[in-house]
Amino acid sequence: MDRRVLFATLILLAGGATGVGVALFAFVGVDDATTETTIVWESGPAPGDDGSGAAVATVDGEPLLFRPAAEDGSRVVRATAVGTDETPWSVPVSGPDAERGGGDAGDTNGSDGDGPVGVSGLTAGTLAGDPVVALTTAPGELVVLDAADGTERFAVDLGGPSGVRPAIGDLTGDGSREVAAVTTDGGVRVVDAAGDSVAEASLAGEISRRPLIVEPDAEANERGGLAVLTTAGAPATVHMLDASGGTRWTTEPTVNPLSWNAADSRDGPVLALGGANGNIETLETSDGSDRYEVGLQDLPVAIGDADPGRVYVGGSGSVWAVDLLDGEVVWKQQYGASTRINEPRMGDVDGDGELAPVVVNRDGEALAMTQQGEVTARGGPAEVVAYGGPLFADVTGDGGDEVIVVADDGTAIAVDT
Repeated sequence: MDRRVLFATLILLAGGATGVGVALFAFVGVDDATTETTIVWESGPAPGDDGSGAAVATVDGEPLLFRPAAEDGSRVVRATAVGTDETPWSVPVSGPDAERGGGDAGDTNGSDGDGPVGVSGLTAGTLAGDPVVALTTAPGELVVLDAADGTERFAVDLGGPSGVRPAIGDLTGDGSREVAAVTTDGGVRVVDAAGDSVAEASLAGEISRRPLIVEPDAEANERGGLAVLTTAGAPATVHMLDASGGTRWTTEPTVNPLSWNAADSRDGPVLALGGANGNIETLETSDGSDRYEVGLQDLPVAIGDADPGRVYVGGSGSVWAVDLLDGEVVWKQQYGASTRINEPRMGDVDGDGELAPVVVNRDGEALAMTQQGEVTARGGPAEVVAYGGPLFADVTGDGGDEVIVVADDGTAIAVDT
């Protein structure tokens, strides 16, 4: 097959009275140098989760996969040694509903009053130098587990229903990390590594998106903060809170955000919002002002990881690299016809020490690319439905990450690119 690469000039056209840019892009086609993928490991399923709640962390030099699951009518968090059948630990989620089932019909795991307690997706990180896994329950508890053995580090009553993924990061810039959690009725709680509360807030509207910790940069004189998205406003309101829970600013974005992430750019950090209308909008973290809004397609888009200067976005059959400074589309890669692509993430799949974008579409097919958008590998498991973005772990021991695709029954599949 001939190499098919079409380059076009990058142009942003003014969107008339709407002020929305329309992106013309460099399309980078798949060529015959693309490597087919190989499946090198497959775990057993994790009943009770749709696969989007999994996380990976390195513990004592070895990668562990963490998945929420249901066992004997109770909700558990299960750790699996990647590349093996070993389960180092599986522990029930704390709280009164963990032992008898229960839960909330509105949680992300689809539990009802007769099933296991509903929980959020898992967040892996470190607290006081130790690897941890954090989650919230639908009844309203923040639970943090030691990633090494599943021991409960602490559990905090959030004062309202939750089931929204928490965030871990250095909110104050003092070198220590905090955990930020929200309730669906507008509550916000930030706790330190011991589980002690350091900030609280109560916001108007409901919350269904994870909070974002924007870490401060003292050298660049950039303040940090906690970004929270609520349903108040038309169509929503973004709140930037300070380290004590006070409001620094609020703004109503133009797009109806279905996904979001924080990212650095050459002109300071921004919040990138993916709209239901296919537009990406960025807000300055300093004051909430709108940097730009650019239309990518007329279907919802998913904001993924960012490297300095650009953010990667998934949509219906396409992946974009968007410049965070001015909204120019650096490149666009088409993949999988009109199949929806989950949020892009970055991993070191070739072992060269450089992170590059990787995507997984709803059919479970992985696409690995360079930072220039050239495809290096494509393929994956057959007859799989995947709702989450790729995870990464070195399964083969060759120094490069394999792509971990987690199917809708919780089965994890390692794809060597």
